[in-house]
Amino acid sequence: MKMTCKFLYLIAMVLFFSACNDEWEEEQYEHYISFKAPLDEDGVSPIYVRYKPDGEVTYQLPLIVSGSTTNNSDLTVHVGVDSDTLEILNYERFQSREELFYEELDSQYFSMPEVVNIKAGENTALLNIDFTLGGIDLVDKWLLPLTILEDPSENYFSNPRKHYRKALLRVLPFNDYSGIYSGTALKVYLKGYENDAAIVESEIPVYVVDENSVFFYAGTVDEENVDRQNYKIIAFFDDKTKIVSLTAEDPNIEFTVNSTPRFSVEETMDATRPYLLHRYVTISNIDYNYTDYTSVPGASISYTVRGSMILERKINTQIPDEDQAIEW
Repeated sequence: MKMTCKFLYLIAMVLFFSACNDEWEEEQYEHYISFKAPLDEDGVSPIYVRYKPDGEVTYQLPLIVSGSTTNNSDLTVHVGVDSDTLEILNYERFQSREELFYEELDSQYFSMPEVVNIKAGENTALLNIDFTLGGIDLVDKWLLPLTILEDPSENYFSNPRKHYRKALLRVLPFNDYSGIYSGTALKVYLKGYENDAAIVESEIPVYVVDENSVFFYAGTVDEENVDRQNYKIIAFFDDKTKIVSLTAEDPNIEFTVNSTPRFSVEETMDATRPYLLHRYVTISNIDYNYTDYTSVPGASISYTVRGSMILERKINTQIPDEDQAIEW
């Protein structure tokens, strides 16, 4: 009797595992096509591209075939620019505040193929986007909205979820001096009241102008100001003298420099992660005046800005691609 029970038990186990194996040999989901472009808290996907004024830089955007089994077909996936989604994004996030709108990246700054081929036996492919960003003005918030296009003549379907079939790429070129600086040591005073309480911005975004120049906004002006274009401060970094030259584009802000800012670069390896390099760029001896002539109609307010600001970059030395190595 015991032998009969054991025999029946073994047969049951064989049938059970055979059923499991057969189940996983079949597709459990759908072979949808998706972008790999995760969104940040602003609802876009920041991509960082090394600034090269005279040459192209290629960014590779992954496309993925979903499913529990390997793709078994040669797929020709069509992609295109999606201006309609950008309009919806701007309205949903900013309503009537047009100064905060993302601007569609002009076609002069990029090129890409209209199709991406995914081979049978592969579940991923790369869309090569060639950027030529010389002369771009980052006062505007440039965004490249992409979508996977449906094509009845092809044997694929885009992912029905909008955050998978769309890629909202916030294009952020960078050089050695751009990024988010700490501004806790940079004080903004009303001119003539430099001994009184100061205004402090914890973070100061600094944007690319060219290979050795960046810009930031004067004082407390930031990306949300309607008239931010008027308050651009250009900083040129001289690698030989370590001097930072500050200039302003708009004469109406009455920009004057009271000292000679300098910069230094220091690098240290992480104490607990030996592959991680910390690179610090410090701009010290900042002292300038400017006038805000747009915030209050019919009035001008002058400010003094003094102190220093520092940028930290964390670089994974094990990753060869520079844009991927930096922990943004």
